[in-house]
Amino acid sequence: MSSNSLLIAGGGIAGLASALALVQRGHQVQVLEAAPAFEEIGAGIQLGPNATRRLAWLDLEAKLAQLAAQPEALAVHSAQTDRALARLPLGHRMSERYGAPYLCVHRVDLHRMLLDALMSHGGAVLECNARVDGIEVDADEVRVRCEDGRSFSADGLVGADGLWSRARTQVVANDAPPRASGHMAWRGLVQQAALPAALRRSQVDVWLGPRLHAVSYPVRGGAALNVVVIAETQIGELVDKPVETRDARSWDRPATLEALRRATGACCGSLQALLEAMPEWRAWSLHDRAPLASSAAVARGRVALVGDAAHPMLPYLAQGAGMAIEDAWALAGALQPSGSGSGNTRVVSSAVHGDVDVPAAWDAYARARWQRNARVQRRARRNGEIFHASGPMRLGRDAVLRSLGARVLDVPWLYSQ
Repeated sequence: MSSNSLLIAGGGIAGLASALALVQRGHQVQVLEAAPAFEEIGAGIQLGPNATRRLAWLDLEAKLAQLAAQPEALAVHSAQTDRALARLPLGHRMSERYGAPYLCVHRVDLHRMLLDALMSHGGAVLECNARVDGIEVDADEVRVRCEDGRSFSADGLVGADGLWSRARTQVVANDAPPRASGHMAWRGLVQQAALPAALRRSQVDVWLGPRLHAVSYPVRGGAALNVVVIAETQIGELVDKPVETRDARSWDRPATLEALRRATGACCGSLQALLEAMPEWRAWSLHDRAPLASSAAVARGRVALVGDAAHPMLPYLAQGAGMAIEDAWALAGALQPSGSGSGNTRVVSSAVHGDVDVPAAWDAYARARWQRNARVQRRARRNGEIFHASGPMRLGRDAVLRSLGARVLDVPWLYSQ
């Protein structure tokens, strides 16, 4: 009885989810994390039923329920007047419709849950300070060299190293850098107990305005509120210290309420009050890549990409983490020997009988994933145009939302799979 040995570049959500899915199927995994520790930064993540379903298949359903919030609805408002535009019931309605819940979770909590599950399971070696410096691939193995001189070899490599991926260079030749979207994002987090009652939230609230939108939702079982504002603005307006705006790769810059106000202009009173209630703001510039055009940009030979390394997307469909989790499950399923049961069912601690042809498995994974990921990328870009519409397009959008409501907000093709 043997298994494949695999390297994973990147210890974020995509990398840890991939590692967990692989070790549960009996593979040997080493996770190479560039940072000094396996930690995560950021605030909230929305997880649709497509993502929570797969986390349940990874045997994480009970743990996820303990740390997440289950919002009762998604409510859309005008950012200028606070007028209600549309409402989509979530809560038990979403669970009944799709067989899995819609949850909101703190990014750090999700990362810690995956890390704890991986360490408890065993079968994975976690390497810190392992920044990838070079990759070599031949017919038999892949070799990774790190900046500190360490080297690792395995049957295959999973590139989970994010937007500025080094592993991507092995898959996409002469690749261009990620595209700066011209959209800037600010995030804030506050304990709900610190807010006046009128500002506390148990649902996902979205405000749409010309060239901007804002969203708030509960995390940490409802104890905290995550607020994100995205506006089309110049990077120089992002923070007060111009030198801090030069690192396009950073998504954790300190920012101020004054800078945010310059970008958004006047908003309705309730939204302004919520923005003013945040104890601090962090900010970053949004990048993406063109939607995938084929499976060739997802895997090549012994290297496969997951998450942002393969298909970074704008956050206007709230599916960045969801697609990474879907990738992780599909990747591990593709590496199952023929007939061993790689379908959409829970697999925990199964053993792999005999080595699997990694290049063939990675190719099958890429072919299974690229079209769905490309569709989400396209929809996210389109949503950004709709969310930030002005003039006649804004009026038409609002009229459609008021008349069709939940039928516009629900995404059956996404959540049902």
